[in-house]
Amino acid sequence: MVSRAFLLCLCCIWTRLADGLDALSSVAPQTSDPNGKAGRPDFSRYLNIGDGTSLEFEFPEKTRGVIVVSSKYRNDSWKEAVSVKSLDTNVLTILNVSDSGSVGVDRSYIVSFQSGLAGSAPLLLQLLDLNKDAQPVVIEERRDYIIKVAPDDKMGTPSFGGLAHFSENPLLFALLPLIFINKCAFGCKVEVDVLRGLLKQPHPVLLGVVGQFLVMPLYAYALSRIASLPKALSLGLVITCSAPGGGGGYLYSLLLGGDVTLAISMTLISTVVATGLMPLSSTIYSRLLNVHETLHVPFVKILVTLLFIAIPISTGMAIKCKLPNISRILLTLIRPFSFILIIGGIFMAYQMGASILANIQPQIILVGVTVPVFGLLLGYVMAAVARLSIPLRRTVSIEIGVQNSLLALAVMQLSFRRVEADFASQAPFIVALSSTSEMLLIVIIHFIYKKFKKTSLTDQHSHT
Repeated sequence: MVSRAFLLCLCCIWTRLADGLDALSSVAPQTSDPNGKAGRPDFSRYLNIGDGTSLEFEFPEKTRGVIVVSSKYRNDSWKEAVSVKSLDTNVLTILNVSDSGSVGVDRSYIVSFQSGLAGSAPLLLQLLDLNKDAQPVVIEERRDYIIKVAPDDKMGTPSFGGLAHFSENPLLFALLPLIFINKCAFGCKVEVDVLRGLLKQPHPVLLGVVGQFLVMPLYAYALSRIASLPKALSLGLVITCSAPGGGGGYLYSLLLGGDVTLAISMTLISTVVATGLMPLSSTIYSRLLNVHETLHVPFVKILVTLLFIAIPISTGMAIKCKLPNISRILLTLIRPFSFILIIGGIFMAYQMGASILANIQPQIILVGVTVPVFGLLLGYVMAAVARLSIPLRRTVSIEIGVQNSLLALAVMQLSFRRVEADFASQAPFIVALSSTSEMLLIVIIHFIYKKFKKTSLTDQHSHT
């Protein structure tokens, strides 16, 4: 009798518990992942896109489209609404969300959007309680839906446009002999004793590596966040500031009274170091910026850059030792050839980047102009703190402030499709133009200052 009563009570408790669980499940749907990142559709959710069988949808570039969001939650005591946001507005922009009424037991919402650059845009879906007596309450939130924007078929393979055909520019072929002769002339300026001194006291070179590969990328990242640059532009700016010293660094060192031997050494060493630190910097900052493209560091281009510097410089050093008369002739050609190359480089850069500059983002112009200035000031301050001489300070300043933007440009063009690549390439292009223009202005001011100073000294001597 007791056992029968006990079993009867147990059955009653079990029935009550089952009823309670059914009631609870009708109020709040169960989810297997509180963050809404399940790898397969979750039919226990209130909000779904389409029939709920897929979490990814694909649309072409630069088109308008719609998706249908359905809500299974039914409660007459409150008014519901659905909010949809794109978590990457460069890829997808939500235009509006409209309530299309009930279809059966579900309520449907039409979401209109505009696709942009190729890529993936996660969506943020929120089901809201719009009770008039309280603030909107989030009933459910989903982040597992993704809209993939596919590139146009015509853009299926990387196409570099005018930028990729840098090597085919006729002006470059006209300048190549001048470039080679100019580099040979710089080889005649190299002092072996200075090279030996750098082996014993490599402080200037170490300062250059720290400034170029640690401080400058960090500055670019902080600046891109402050200026609210799009992800692609932010990454382009960071990669530009992660590039080694430009080949024009020793040219500016000569014109501005720096140490040419140190400048050449810093350019060569930073280019070698870039083979390891550029990929590392790219990986770190692409994750911080949430950019998922695989970045390709142009190792072949880095090797060609090294050879294009090392071979003519070594030739010039050999000429200095074996043919001193020719060496003196080459040294007289450095300054005029250098000015021609600077002007030719600016003209060629504007010519190649006309298509990019036509759609330039205003904020990247302001940001790009500050990069060389910050690099120059950073290098000079670091060298001053290390108590280097004035010529060495100028050299370190120039090597940090003048980046090899063509390497950054190659990374952008190899890693993205055409539209994205051209957009991201705005950063290295503007930095390159700003750097060359600002350095040319500094050189002109320097020569004017030297001329007036020499004139004033001559006048003083004549009066005495």
